[in-house]
Formats: sequence, C-alpha cells, structure tokens
Amino acid sequence: MTINSRVLLSEANLRHVGGVSTEDGRFVDTGLLFRSGYLSDLSGDSFTLLQGLELRNMVDLRRPTESQERPHPKLMDCQIHAFSVSEDDNEFAVIANRLGEPGLSQQAPEMIAQYFAGNITHRLDRYRPVFQFVTNPDHYPLLFNCTAGKDRTGFVAAIVLRLLGVAESVVVDDFLLSNEVRRVWIDQRFAEFRDRLAQEAGVAPESLSDDVLAPLRTLLLTQASFIEAVFAAVEHKWSSWEVFRRDGLGIDDAQFSRFQKALLV
Repeated sequence: MTINSRVLLSEANLRHVGGVSTEDGRFVDTGLLFRSGYLSDLSGDSFTLLQGLELRNMVDLRRPTESQERPHPKLMDCQIHAFSVSEDDNEFAVIANRLGEPGLSQQAPEMIAQYFAGNITHRLDRYRPVFQFVTNPDHYPLLFNCTAGKDRTGFVAAIVLRLLGVAESVVVDDFLLSNEVRRVWIDQRFAEFRDRLAQEAGVAPESLSDDVLAPLRTLLLTQASFIEAVFAAVEHKWSSWEVFRRDGLGIDDAQFSRFQKALLV
C-alpha cells in the first residue's frame, strides 16, 4: 500500500493509520484505526464512505467549543467519546493572536515544537486515557480526530505508530502528509489570513514580507521538527518507548500484546 493510497477523503484529512511497515519487517494493518479532521461537512459519496468504515467508536480530541461548532455526524452503532486534550490559550492561539509582530517568524516554530514536547512533559495526563482507549482492540474499528487532523491527531497517530515499531522517519513522513492532503484548505486559509493582515497593515497583500507570513505557515503546516520534539521528549524523560508505554501511558503488557496482535501482520 503506497502512502497516498492510505488517504480516504482529502477534504477531511481522513486516512488509515495503518498501511506502513515496522522496523522488524511486519506491517500495520488497515481497516481498524483511522484518523481525520472534522467530519461535519461530509455528504453524498463522502459520507457514504465514512459510513462504510463501520466505526464502533470515535475519539474526539477537540475542545468542547470546537465540537459544538462542528459536531460529529451521526453514524449507526458508533459511540463518540470526548477527550479534550488542549486549552484555548495554547501556543497556536498565542501565535495566531501575535500575527504581524516583528520577530515572530523566528519564535513561532520553536513555540510549536515546545507545544508538542509538552504533550509528553506537561500534558500527558490528558492524553493517557486517549492512548489507553485507542490501543484497546475491543474498540475497533475506531477513528480519532481533531479539527484539522494534523496536530493533536498527528501526535496521537505518531505515538501509536512508534509503539507498534514503525521507524521514526516513516512516522515523520506520515505526520508531514497532512501538508499534501490538506493543500487546498491550507492555501485557502493562508490567503484569508494574509489578506486580513494586509488590511490591518493598510498594504497590498503581495507587499507583506516573508517575516510576516512565516508564522502563518507555521500555524497551517506540519514540520518535521514538531514531531521530532516528541521523540526527543520521550527518550529524555522515559529512556525508552517500552518504559514510556508501560509507566508513562499505563498500557500494561497484556493490553499491549493484544494491541500488537490486532494491528501487526
């Protein structure tokens, strides 16, 4: 399965978590774990495809206000579980509120990398129940999502794949795939924000410098350094992925064995 064949619906960033090989030569199976952005706008053939996944559970990583704004579609025999994992005043919001400030282009990427590392060092208690739920095969087929399907969802997908033994480089490529899948959406949002910044500055959009626009790209695009900061935080705080899985996430050996047997072929 090629990386692009893992994408089911570009407009929702809906794709298989599986479809990649592990470092020991096994394969992460498809059809059991899925990831996406918001799904509230799906209709017609796209909604039919979503229904065809026969999901039993959906894990919503969004804040309550986000979920209320774009509620999940109703699917037969599928339960929705809310696990809000972020605050309104996170680093993304700080950067968004400071767009146009001089010098932000140098600070923004490091701020987002620190945000991702903070999921390991400061916010793991919010994610721990997510991973305990997502790694339980009794809940499959399962989909987890956030709004764009790239940051919170990308973090969860990266941890799941690393736990299964997928190489860091492959996980990074999977994380960066959102930039390709969401290209139309990214270009639209970039143009909207750029035009707003230009209007506030009283200049033509094409006259805005890259120093002004770079933080906007940081918000809209995934970067390898973001997820690499997660890997570094795991190694620094927990010494190994096995210790992180057992002591950090609280996934015992019995459940982990069932998780591996369900997904690795």
